[in-house]
Amino acid sequence: MAVVAALCLFGTTADAEVQSKVVDYKQGSTPLQGFLAWDDAAKGKRPGIIVVHEWWGHNQHARDQALRLAREGYVAFALDMYGKGKVTTHPKDAQAFMAEATKDPKTVDARFKVALDILKKDPHVDPNKIGAIGYCFGGGVVLNEARQGADLKVVATFHGALRTDNPAKPGTVKPRLLVMTGAADPMVTPEQVEAFKKEMTEAGAKFDVIIYPGAKHAFTNRDAAKAGMDALVYNADADKKSWAEMLRLFKQVFGS
Repeated sequence: MAVVAALCLFGTTADAEVQSKVVDYKQGSTPLQGFLAWDDAAKGKRPGIIVVHEWWGHNQHARDQALRLAREGYVAFALDMYGKGKVTTHPKDAQAFMAEATKDPKTVDARFKVALDILKKDPHVDPNKIGAIGYCFGGGVVLNEARQGADLKVVATFHGALRTDNPAKPGTVKPRLLVMTGAADPMVTPEQVEAFKKEMTEAGAKFDVIIYPGAKHAFTNRDAAKAGMDALVYNADADKKSWAEMLRLFKQVFGS
C-alpha cells in the first residue's frame, strides 16, 4: 500500500513553468524517494509517465529524464526501486543494490505499482493515459511489467535489459513497446535482441526495436564514462535520436 509521507517543493528548473517535487513514500515498510515533474503552465489533465532508473539507483539521470518529459507536456514520476538513499556511482554497490531489490520479483512489481498509484492520483494526470520508460536495469523492469500484463499504454526502453526467465504469454502484453539499444552494447547482445523479437512476436505484442550503430551501454547517460567501465559510453547522437523516437511514439499513442 502506498503511503506518501511528504511532498516537498524541490524547486523549479530553468523553464519557469516546469515544477518538480521530491516525494517520500513507502512500499510496505521500505522508505522510498521519488521525483515528480510537470509543466504548471499546461492546462487540463495529461498523460503520466513512470521513469525507472539505471542500476545506480534513483539518481540525477533519472530526475533529468523526468524534467525532460515535463518540458514536453507530460507528468513524469521517477520512482525509486532500491530504497531512500540507496544510490551509488560504484558498479559493485550497484550490483548489490540491484540483487537485493530483485531477489523477490514480487517486490519489484509492488514498488512499480506503488509508484504507478502515486502518478495516477496526481491531479495533473489523466489516469487512463499512462506510460513507462526505463534505462538499463529500469528497462528490464518496465518490460517485465508489460510481460505481466500491466495496464500501460506504452513502454519505451533505453539500453534496457531484455533477457527474462518468464517470457510473455500470448495476449498478455497490452502496451505498445519501443526498445532502443546500441549495436556495440556488450551487455545487451544481438542474441538477446533476437530472442526478445521472437518472444514478442509469439506473444502477439506490438513492438519496435531500434538499434543505434556504434552505441554502447548507457548511451543516454552523460556521466557513463565516470564508472570506468569500457561498456558504458555516452553517445550524443543515439541519445538525441532515441528521445525523438520515444516522443514520436508517445504522440501516436496518446494523440497529443
